[in-house]
Amino acid sequence: MKVSEMPYKRITVEEFKEQAEKIIEKIKAAKSAENLKAARDEYNAISVEVETACALANCRFTLNTRDEFYNAEMDYYDNAMPLFSEIENEYKKAMLDSPYRAEAEKFINSRVFKGFEVSLKTFSPEVIEDLQAENALVTRYSKFMGELSFEFEGEKMPLSVLRGKLEDDSREIRRKAAEAIGKTMEENSETFDEIFDGLVKIRTQIARKLGYKNFVELGYYRMGRVDYDEKMVAAFRKSVETDIVPAVAQLKERIRNRLGLDKIMYYDDAISVTGEMPRPVIDTPEIFANALKMYNEMQCEIGDFMQRMLDADAFDVEARDGKFGGGYCTTFAKYKQPFILANFNGTSGDIDVITHEFGHALAADFMFKFGQPDYPIGMETHECHSMSMEFLCHKWMDDFFGESAEKYKYKHTVDAISFIPYGVIVDEFQHVVYENPELTPDERKAEYLKLEAKYRPYLSFEGIPYLELGTRWQYQMHIYESPFYYIDYCLAQCVALGFLCLSREDFDDALEKYVAFLKSTGGISLTQLIENAGLTSPFAHGALADTAAGASKVIKELDSKLS
Repeated sequence: MKVSEMPYKRITVEEFKEQAEKIIEKIKAAKSAENLKAARDEYNAISVEVETACALANCRFTLNTRDEFYNAEMDYYDNAMPLFSEIENEYKKAMLDSPYRAEAEKFINSRVFKGFEVSLKTFSPEVIEDLQAENALVTRYSKFMGELSFEFEGEKMPLSVLRGKLEDDSREIRRKAAEAIGKTMEENSETFDEIFDGLVKIRTQIARKLGYKNFVELGYYRMGRVDYDEKMVAAFRKSVETDIVPAVAQLKERIRNRLGLDKIMYYDDAISVTGEMPRPVIDTPEIFANALKMYNEMQCEIGDFMQRMLDADAFDVEARDGKFGGGYCTTFAKYKQPFILANFNGTSGDIDVITHEFGHALAADFMFKFGQPDYPIGMETHECHSMSMEFLCHKWMDDFFGESAEKYKYKHTVDAISFIPYGVIVDEFQHVVYENPELTPDERKAEYLKLEAKYRPYLSFEGIPYLELGTRWQYQMHIYESPFYYIDYCLAQCVALGFLCLSREDFDDALEKYVAFLKSTGGISLTQLIENAGLTSPFAHGALADTAAGASKVIKELDSKLS
């Protein structure tokens, strides 16, 4: 079935509640662990129906944020999701309280129960109205960004297209693109500030009603983290500061000298090679044809999945007015179908999409086959799937970039390690904001600039309208939509760089370990997944020094081929 043909039907709270309450009664009346497992299977089945309806509504809303029907559906789910959560938590509480829980763990992975315990920490009926208000603000931001138009040299375009100009060969065009971004954002600064200020206030209010000092602890629980905590992330950020930042600063200094720049401006950050930037030398249909060829050659099982994605029209990659400006992979669980949305803009990022988001989709397909719908899987693990696939595809980049393939691999690896300090900025910024919810919009911007100086001392926003005030974060959608998500990209990038190093030593072995990582996801801890792949956890002492050394070695090898 093609994705566009999937029937959509709103699942109401009342429908879900009626079915769920019957299952909860079965759990409470269970006479054995087998009864508990049967009830859990029954609940998962109706949960998949809700999940699929929500995913379809959200997907079709993001494909066209002006669609009145799906705007209304998003309004419904913004209000309904807290009510669904209330019902879901009653189910989880019944499962946890069952006298057959210990025995049931012979049939049900114990991590499932651990995930239930974390989930119960995030909700109370007392915060339902607050959650509805938060959801409405998030949707407002998504719609606002999807419809925001930027003017560049007399042409109106979405941010996703304009950001492609930041990789233009001409520094003058890059500068003008950055100024165009800043100008439009400044014109809408009150909206950016108003929405975020509202989110900080409502999230803080929810946290305090649930008994937390601030939103930080609640934010971690919301992410469903069962394998690491706030202290471990703080230590990771410190390691980034001591081990990754100096390595990136040295790398950027070499790039600055190569490019003949007096300093690296914000609009130079994506530039790491002289001459023309590596861009796909083929059009969109050829990108997909070559991607299919690549995945068939990589492994038959992976190629077969890519063909199924194409047959289902499970990609939407053309940028257009009114479309969500980011990119994502989602799943329609009822149909066991992943779907990828992106906004191609003619840059190397288009190929990153066809590898990164495909890694998510492949992992989802394996989860449908080997996992369980209630496995607690952290977003850092999901991002390991996608970021690692990007590097495993290096072997086929000639098919996409022609003579610029080595340039692409160099740029891609430079971007990967350079991303980690930025990702940490986003994470620490959110800690500062939610630990100090009374900060004014201007004070938040000042705090952001401090973090830029701490983690990206080589980069300057000087002279760029609005962005020089410390506002780059306002179009980082995760900060508004998914608080505390961004550190997961950083953790995953470290794992992905590990897979890159493995693949350059023995590609077949690295691929085998990667596929095993995907197939085991959810059933074991993140640490065990990483160890099974022969890699070191990014939380381990000294791990990031090794990450920096390994990435630097690869970059040096790739650099030598550009000379």
